[in-house]
Amino acid sequence: MAGLVGRPSELARLDALLAGLGRSELPVVVDIVGEPGIGKSRLLDEACARARRAGFTVLRGRATEYEQHVPFRLFTDAFADADPDTPAADPALAEARSVLHGVRHAPGDVSVGGAAARFGLHRAIAAFLTHLGERGLLLALDDLHWTDPASRELVDHLIRHPARGRVLLVVARRIRQTPTSLAAALTRGADSGAVLQLALGPLSEQESVLALAPDVPEDQAKQLHAASEGNPLYLLALAHACRTGASLRGVTPGTHADAMDPTGIPGGLAALLLDELATLTGPQRQVVEAVATLGDHATPAMLTVVTGLALQEVENETGALVVRDVLRAGPGGRWVLRHPLVRALVYERTAPTRRAEVHRRAARELARGGAPATERARHVERSVTGWDPQAAEVLIEAAARFASTAPATTAHLLDVVLTHMPDTPERFTQRGELVLARARALGVSGNLRESRDLLHTLIETSGKDHPELRTQAVTQCAVMERHLGHSPEATALLRRELSRDPGPSPAQAVSLRLALGMSALLTASYPEARGDVTQAVAVARADDDPAGEAAALALAALGEAYEGETEAAARFTDAAGSLADALTDPGLADPCEALVWLAWAETLLERYRDAERHITRGLGIARRTGQLHVLPHLLTCRAFVHLTTCRLPSALEAAEEAESIARAAGSDDLLGFALAIKTLVLLLARPLGDGSALSTGEEAVAVGGRSRGWWSSLAWCMLGHATYVSGDPHGAREAITRAGGGPGLPLLQPSIRPGQLDTLAAAALAAGDMEAAGRWVAQATREADRLGLDGQRAAALRAQATLAEHHSEDGRAVRLLDAAAGEYVRCGQTLWEAYSLLRAAPLAQRNGQGARAAAMWQRAHRIAVAGGARLLVDLAELIRPQVMAETPVVPAQLAELTARELEVAGLVAEGLSNQDIAARLHLSRRTVETHLSSIYRKVSVPSRSALTGLMTRIGLGAGS
Repeated sequence: MAGLVGRPSELARLDALLAGLGRSELPVVVDIVGEPGIGKSRLLDEACARARRAGFTVLRGRATEYEQHVPFRLFTDAFADADPDTPAADPALAEARSVLHGVRHAPGDVSVGGAAARFGLHRAIAAFLTHLGERGLLLALDDLHWTDPASRELVDHLIRHPARGRVLLVVARRIRQTPTSLAAALTRGADSGAVLQLALGPLSEQESVLALAPDVPEDQAKQLHAASEGNPLYLLALAHACRTGASLRGVTPGTHADAMDPTGIPGGLAALLLDELATLTGPQRQVVEAVATLGDHATPAMLTVVTGLALQEVENETGALVVRDVLRAGPGGRWVLRHPLVRALVYERTAPTRRAEVHRRAARELARGGAPATERARHVERSVTGWDPQAAEVLIEAAARFASTAPATTAHLLDVVLTHMPDTPERFTQRGELVLARARALGVSGNLRESRDLLHTLIETSGKDHPELRTQAVTQCAVMERHLGHSPEATALLRRELSRDPGPSPAQAVSLRLALGMSALLTASYPEARGDVTQAVAVARADDDPAGEAAALALAALGEAYEGETEAAARFTDAAGSLADALTDPGLADPCEALVWLAWAETLLERYRDAERHITRGLGIARRTGQLHVLPHLLTCRAFVHLTTCRLPSALEAAEEAESIARAAGSDDLLGFALAIKTLVLLLARPLGDGSALSTGEEAVAVGGRSRGWWSSLAWCMLGHATYVSGDPHGAREAITRAGGGPGLPLLQPSIRPGQLDTLAAAALAAGDMEAAGRWVAQATREADRLGLDGQRAAALRAQATLAEHHSEDGRAVRLLDAAAGEYVRCGQTLWEAYSLLRAAPLAQRNGQGARAAAMWQRAHRIAVAGGARLLVDLAELIRPQVMAETPVVPAQLAELTARELEVAGLVAEGLSNQDIAARLHLSRRTVETHLSSIYRKVSVPSRSALTGLMTRIGLGAGS
């Protein structure tokens, strides 16, 4: 076997990456690209060898052309190198081992040991790689262009969420044969600096001839190099033909590039390789064809079964083929052809009937050995030449078991069954159910249009004879249309189904009307569907369907909350929550969307504890029952709740998981929504000056900002916030007014409008537009008063404070920001409490309230640090010199007091009565008494006199 020739610059870059692995500024993925035979695998070999010499763990896997529907086959191959006895004490690695056991023994069936499905598997594998990275890890994945869809998703995950530590992922692929989604993931990674691409070009004449054809006469070697166009594999084949006296007629420069074999191999190279195989004996050709066909199952025992040769004959022939360098020993005691190109040529030139028979015998042998349907499926599908009920059973079982981890494979296997199943009236229902299952699998794997088209056909062929099947198809199709951004089509489809005579059953009518309500909500036209949702509540109640009633009430709650009808939303939320809490998890599993709608309604109503409870329950039900479509909605809700309550690390984790699922689903609108929430999380979670929030917001509007509706407007708003923080008030103003359909934001979600008006007012002041700022502050105040929500009222107060500060009314601005912080405390929006206090602290210091300013700063800083809000931490450090100038640090005894409580304590120390304090601070006497009770508890004093004594000893007064 020839070693690596040339490539000094590529090796130097790989050496530098290995030496600096773990440094944040270096790429974590190397993408080696080039044409067939150019030396990608040789470079990968050398990278692995150098990593081993440096003490790294090396895992190497290779995708194969004829196993592209075996889920995770690429990683199964790589993990075959993992040491099963590696000591592991952490639960994450234990979970990963459980996943690996499932992947190795039944690809796609990761139920073994309770391992998580699909996206949970991605996180488990990343955790496993992180563990190995403690000692240094190189994960090498060859022929990535042939990998299965499940492995492609996992590679995408590892690009966007790299394993931590000293882990380097190196992939090799052909550009022209790389699937679009994988190429896009690698391009995004290259744009962000996470991926380094190494494009391999032709070798020079000097380096290739000297290394690969040293014994060929110089003139002839130059001709061979010219004919090979610098492709080392082609040059090796030409040199071999030259040595053996084979004819080289027709081999001229240009032959290599211009003529391609049907397998995608350059024509001249294919001809040389086939000439080499032409001299094989009959038994040798049998063995070679069987090895090419069997793939991972090409063990000596299986070769005896499929070829009919005795074991000794198989051993003799494989030995002879090894000598000729046609076969090589592979992992697990199996045989492989020396190069994937050779396998492709052999496989495609094996008679189809012969290939089918090899697959059929292999499937029977695996069944005799007790192999699960998931392992037999590849051979079964390739052996089917007509309708075979037993084969169909195997494929349907495998498809069901792959559904949660590899839906693209599920769709493929069901397509094989449907292709061969007789299209007769007695089989129509079975075919229809399989079509629905295939459409579901296509939908969750991102093939939305194909799913929609399949459902369209089923809707039309079902007609009046199969109303239940047709209604299921309509409901499912409406979801696909919505994901494709076709909400008007979804609405028309649903209304047509509701108008049919005879009409749908009560349960189906509820489902259809709920789908209408959701379509309307997403297009910001909920009032048009309010009657449908109300009717769904009535129909479900009359039909004694508590789950349907809970779902309809929850959607009504969300619709009214979105529209800013707070009282109506609260009534519906209370009713939906009572019903949902009384139902069991199985009772809520259909429809699981009830918990999505309820949690979002509670979030908009600022009931964060209830929302989190229902989010957690919904995620558990959705994951157990495989309802992938609801996960992004629940995860974005969790991200928003955790952001608002200042738990930024877990908010980012939820946002990133939602993004992963949305990307896989292939819905631009859903991805735009997930990225919008992630934008806001990144804005607060990343340091001041970090550009990730802005770039994420830009992607959100690029993919989901073209339509008109809830998610699109949210994406533009979040981009506006990121743009404002980046120092561009004009861009912020433009983005938010675009989201709202004009300066008054008439098209923007009413329930969050005051918060957006706050940012608009600040942007207007920064741009010098006082008139617009005044209008937006006044509008924010009016709308917040109408909503009656503490958080939105606080946003309006903050907007008023911004205007007061601009007019140099520092005292008024402090009072307004302090009031805003109080509103945020009441509704539990800890993050925005901290932000308001940081805004107020410098103003309080300028207004002569040093102790109060210090207390505000310290509480805000403590909240920001504890919650991982890096932006606020950096902001706090930025203003520290102004706030803390000549101000004593608040003693530890008072560290737990809020700014208002510290102020009340100081006034008590000055001898003011409760009534006097209330008048001074514009509070009610009852509020002052509440503050005092909280102060006594926090500083552990029993009475007013004890508090006065403590404040005197500390020497801290309200006016200091």
